Amino acid sequence: MMKRVSIALLAVFLDSCSLTSHQAPSQQAEAGDNWTNPGGDAGKTRFSTLTRIDASNVDRLGLAWQAELGTARGMEATPVVIDGVMYTSGTAGRAYAFDAATGKELWRFEPEVDMQFNRTACCDMVNRGVAVAPDGKGGGKVFVATLDGWLYALDARTGAVVWKADFIEDRRKGDNSTGAPEVAGDVVVIGMAGAEYDVRGYVTALDLETGKLRWRWHVVPRDPKLGPQETPELEAALKTWDPNSRWDIGGGGAPWDAINYDPATGLVLVGTGNGGPYATSKRSPRGGDNLYLGSIVAIDPKTGLMKWHYQETPGDNWDFTSTAPMILTRMKIDGEERPVILHAPKNGFLYVIDRRDGKLLRANPIARVNWAKGVDLKTGRPRLDPEAADYTSGPKIVFPGTPGARNWFPASYDPRSGLYYASVLDMGNLIFMTPGAKPHKQRGLNNDAALIFTPDVENAVGTLPPPLAAAVKALPAYAEALRNPGKAQMRAIDPLTGKTVWAQDTEGWQDRGGVMTTASGLLFHGTLSGKLVVRDARTGKVLKEIPTGTSIMAAPMTYQVGGVQYVAVMAGWGGGGFPFTPRFSAAYTRGNADRLLVFKLDGGAVPMPPELPPLEAAPEPPRQAPGVTPALIAKGQGLFFGNCAICHANRHRSITPDLRRMQPGTHEAFRQIVLDGLLLPNGMPRWNDILSVEDADAIHAYLIDLQARTRTDELAKQKAGKPLDGPSLTILSNY
Repeated sequence: MMKRVSIALLAVFLDSCSLTSHQAPSQQAEAGDNWTNPGGDAGKTRFSTLTRIDASNVDRLGLAWQAELGTARGMEATPVVIDGVMYTSGTAGRAYAFDAATGKELWRFEPEVDMQFNRTACCDMVNRGVAVAPDGKGGGKVFVATLDGWLYALDARTGAVVWKADFIEDRRKGDNSTGAPEVAGDVVVIGMAGAEYDVRGYVTALDLETGKLRWRWHVVPRDPKLGPQETPELEAALKTWDPNSRWDIGGGGAPWDAINYDPATGLVLVGTGNGGPYATSKRSPRGGDNLYLGSIVAIDPKTGLMKWHYQETPGDNWDFTSTAPMILTRMKIDGEERPVILHAPKNGFLYVIDRRDGKLLRANPIARVNWAKGVDLKTGRPRLDPEAADYTSGPKIVFPGTPGARNWFPASYDPRSGLYYASVLDMGNLIFMTPGAKPHKQRGLNNDAALIFTPDVENAVGTLPPPLAAAVKALPAYAEALRNPGKAQMRAIDPLTGKTVWAQDTEGWQDRGGVMTTASGLLFHGTLSGKLVVRDARTGKVLKEIPTGTSIMAAPMTYQVGGVQYVAVMAGWGGGGFPFTPRFSAAYTRGNADRLLVFKLDGGAVPMPPELPPLEAAPEPPRQAPGVTPALIAKGQGLFFGNCAICHANRHRSITPDLRRMQPGTHEAFRQIVLDGLLLPNGMPRWNDILSVEDADAIHAYLIDLQARTRTDELAKQKAGKPLDGPSLTILSNY
């Protein structure tokens, strides 16, 4: 059957064909029957040419089949479908293959993962997908990276391990992996994560056939006292760092997502991460751009050498990563047809960049921005506003907040309408420095700042010490945050102007699902309340909502087998802020059993997980050990927030244990759990390299005190007929 191909899509196809020497075997110019990588096509536009499901029949959409994955953490991957077989990934690097029409499981890969690496995974044990190389040279393989930094090449037919390779440079550091690999010619490229810890970011290229190291490209220079830099571009970057920078912490820059092979130019495009520690004044005291933090870099996959770079956030001071997914397409700009990158990183701007040379063509804000007053198109540099956003001398409310105007959740670009479709968060957050000098914490948080992100700024400020609260209330941005607390929206945006064509509110600020669009004019996304939503891409109007009972963050995809069009999505709550399960989410009301859901016309209803039982008051804790003092409890509180709170929010129905509700057996084994790794198979790492027995006992004393106070409070609420749960704040700190 002939496919209807738009002029814009045809242009992309011809552009790719004209440079066939660069074409990767796993990529195609458009997404139709197949969806060959997590982004769908060579440009990762997440736009499909399929049209069998359209506005006239989408009301008939129902469940075709589902797969239960046996995990309960964040699902962020988008499946890949090639010739009727679906491949996808899950928690910590598990991988699966299914018959895409029937749902029959063909194989399941469950690697042995060192869960000690969970300690440096700031944002859950997620995985963002697989790469597939079809039969041919280096082909017939499915590539998946595990949380602990091993890349596996699996036989696409059987799931058997063909080879595995360790791509972590230094296992004494905080490196881990949550991103999808990318096939680029005869290499497979993978990034790493952990910039809040003590990492020096890099991407690694491995031989497609053997898994042997071909090259490694570092984002951040190393300490010049160690000798010359590994590459010429790092020697140039060194001039943008203070020679007395915090080289012991590594500098950050982890490129944990956003790796695109561009078949038109033969380059690998990499989005790099934030600086570590967050504050430039602590990381690089004399300032500087700190190349190549917050940048897009173009690397020759044959040599591993950089061809060009563009820095979106020079001297990053705010955790503004450039790791949000990129889209590659063609657009007519200033009278010239250009191959471009569309990129909206955390920092609030949507960039249009020529992918041949990195020239900035457009940069427009898509959310409130106060760290900069705009971007100079001639120099490519932001016009900084230190008065509004420099928090090193006092607290500031910075727009956008560190969750980002955009983040990992994928956008889509429709070449017919020329619109960019995405979830956008328009919200600021409070940032302030924490007191005292901070020594390097090996494999520990080294961010050296406190972040509070919530739309309820007034309530957040009420939790601060009075002098700090007074300083925040005096900020002009505080009044702005009260007037307009912020919200998440699904938007259609003109990428050349940044103007919103339409916007529809989503259910809460944490509700920011990935997007897929189709040539039939439909937009698909999920919600944390557990619905698959189908909208009219022209207006944003909801055409269909399918309740699933499982929170959905990942981007849907679509494919066709035997003339039947299917829509698939991974379902499960997690990711950044994963311990703070929103009360409106399906994860809060029905739990968080991960599922792969696949839909078709005239499918059935989705089986709904049962609702969770009513909350009970916290159980009575054991008595405090002899000699426990208020000072010891305070010490334990500081240690808890410095090491444990990033995973243990101690909120109702978090997907990690609520330590206010520990049972007697957990209290009895507390030292063994915290220090010796008793629950390591469950994802709870050991801490005996950082915490002493005395430290563990202090944390335990704090948690016993917290549990007792929680029980008293909740029993009083029960007696008064009030609900036990309440609003929560998200606080990341390094006290």
